Amino acid sequence: MRARESKATMLTPPEDARTLAQSGIEALRRGDARSARASFERLVASGQADAAAWLGLAYACGRLNEAAAAHAAVDRALALEPRNLRALILKADYLAAQGNDRAASSYYQTVVRIAPPDDELPADLRAEILRARDRCGYYIARYEAFLRDRLNAAGLTTGPSSARFAHSLDILFGRKTVYYQQPRTYFFPELAQIQFYERSAFPWLDAVETATADIRGELIDVLRDTSRFEPYVKGNPMRPHNEQKGMLNNPDWSAFYLWKDGEIVAENAARCPLTMRTLEGVPLTRVKNRSPSVLFSLLRPGAHIPPHSGLANTRLICHLPLIVPRDCAFRVGNDVRVPVEGKAWVFDDTIEHEAWNSSDQIRVILLFEIWRPDLSAEERGLVSAMFDAIDAYSGEKPAWEI
Repeated sequence: MRARESKATMLTPPEDARTLAQSGIEALRRGDARSARASFERLVASGQADAAAWLGLAYACGRLNEAAAAHAAVDRALALEPRNLRALILKADYLAAQGNDRAASSYYQTVVRIAPPDDELPADLRAEILRARDRCGYYIARYEAFLRDRLNAAGLTTGPSSARFAHSLDILFGRKTVYYQQPRTYFFPELAQIQFYERSAFPWLDAVETATADIRGELIDVLRDTSRFEPYVKGNPMRPHNEQKGMLNNPDWSAFYLWKDGEIVAENAARCPLTMRTLEGVPLTRVKNRSPSVLFSLLRPGAHIPPHSGLANTRLICHLPLIVPRDCAFRVGNDVRVPVEGKAWVFDDTIEHEAWNSSDQIRVILLFEIWRPDLSAEERGLVSAMFDAIDAYSGEKPAWEI
């Protein structure tokens, strides 16, 4: 008799499987975990259980405090659908209940990483994703506190290298992201991945900063007639349209060039002799048809330069802030800084960066490009010769921008 019953059960037709699944779901909704378990167990016995059926069985067993059975059912659901968010959360919950925090954390983190945007989720699952995020935060905070206490006790968080080490901890704990050079045109390998450079590495900046008042005076005179300022990002009819996130031909980000694409802009340079003289002591990048470019960069009130990266990692960009209202900032990678008039900085523009002026006044800086200090004189010559050869091949001036 039992053999005949078992055979009949294995031959349950598909419509009966759907009925069993619906019966189990309805039993869960009305709080009848025993009936739900019975329905899902019959569905499992029929050989037609999918991930949802195994997950339903897990919920039913969990409500009946049958932890081992519930855990086993979750594992079967994940075997069928490894990215099932509900199953991943339930697995994390069971591991957490067992005290296996490290394993539980890995499942919660997976949920947070693969979950779609909140507005694409049903309300109940959205709440569960939020709970998973909270659990991730809890585990990270506890992990961080333990590590910091241990390092502090050993006296390992102070010293010459502590700033860089602190940055590494921020990345380890997920507060900061790893940013790499992403030049849009040319990548020179094995160069340092540095967002902002130490000011002390460029002693010639002392003279530039000392000349701030003179440079700013010439800028003020230029600003009496802004017709010579042009949009920083300009379209080129010989190249495909590139919207540049709303900045194409947008005067909100404008430039007054003293040098442009390796050539002096004579009329503009004549208006700023003190600025030009100051730059004589700067190791400007020299590449025919491309560098240097030297300009007053103007950001209008309320403007935001969207995240972007530069063309080539063989150079660095220098800023000398000249007119800086409140509520202005600049980000390179993880590092957000507030510009200060007369205080220069040097950064790698092939690492994602952005700027914003949330004030009601203009912000203006002197911007120029220099060779990376970790390029030898021979390598600089090779880079320059390579771009010269590229231009010889095309037979035309390149579409280039600072």
